[in-house]
Amino acid sequence: MAAELFEGQYVWHPAADDRVLASVCVDVRAGRYRHAHEALAETRADFALRAHRSLVLASEAAGTDLVERWLDEEPSPEAALMWARVAVQRALRAADQRDDRAQALERIALTACDRAAAAAPRDPTPWVAKLAMARLHRLRDPAPQGLLTAPPGPWRLFAHVLSLDPWHREAHHRFLSCFFTRHGGSVNAAWDVAAFLSQRAPADSVLRLLPLVALVESYNPTQLLADRVWEQPQWRSTALAIYHNWLPAVAGYRFTPVLDLAYLAHALVMAQREFEARAVFAAMGPYASRMPWSAFGDPVEQLSRARRACGLPVPGPA
Repeated sequence: MAAELFEGQYVWHPAADDRVLASVCVDVRAGRYRHAHEALAETRADFALRAHRSLVLASEAAGTDLVERWLDEEPSPEAALMWARVAVQRALRAADQRDDRAQALERIALTACDRAAAAAPRDPTPWVAKLAMARLHRLRDPAPQGLLTAPPGPWRLFAHVLSLDPWHREAHHRFLSCFFTRHGGSVNAAWDVAAFLSQRAPADSVLRLLPLVALVESYNPTQLLADRVWEQPQWRSTALAIYHNWLPAVAGYRFTPVLDLAYLAHALVMAQREFEARAVFAAMGPYASRMPWSAFGDPVEQLSRARRACGLPVPGPA
């Protein structure tokens, strides 16, 4: 799906150019779930789209009782999946805020994930939702051979997801995040895991972006020449390889992968490859994501700064 042209303002909505999803988000905010069921039911054979739509819809529904009503009134694999997605979001938010209800919400979320998995045994999405909570427990399965740091982690749960969908994008990102320093990991472990996972993936896979995600996560502005890291040959060549091998595949996506494009555009700008970055911004159209820009300051300012470096227009004063 080709993104729209930039017409002077950024569009921050996570649905991006998935028109069906954007419309359903309005329904969900109004307390209606019928179109949400239809939008998810059509993704039963498209796990990437199913993960994307269910995650965005969960963010809209998490503060309401919509999914509980849906599950009670019209139980289905889609209703069970949405309950799992919402329950996991609530559990993670409570844990991060050190809420007294965190453990109870986590038990509810685990139950919801198990129900969704039982309702659709071939769907990896409920297991990906469960994987999102793995960082709360520091699961310490031994790492497979091939990693220099051999970091323990939720390897068995991750392997089960891969048995259902070997290149599941969200699963790889959820798994990688377990090794971030903010979740008890280390910079070296995160880089090691990111490199291991990306090298397994096909050359034209979006998973080749994982090292760039780990690089942003490790960014420390107090370190000497921190902003020059992306100019190092290994990182510049990583970004250029993704540009040449993955970017051409984006036109075939059913929705614009804004977050992934943003990481690539950021890496290319930081590597002083503005010509290639222009093409990535063109593929993004007007759509924008908070990350990776928010890791470096105000996301609007950082995104606009990057676009200016490429000679592209930015929004004018409000």
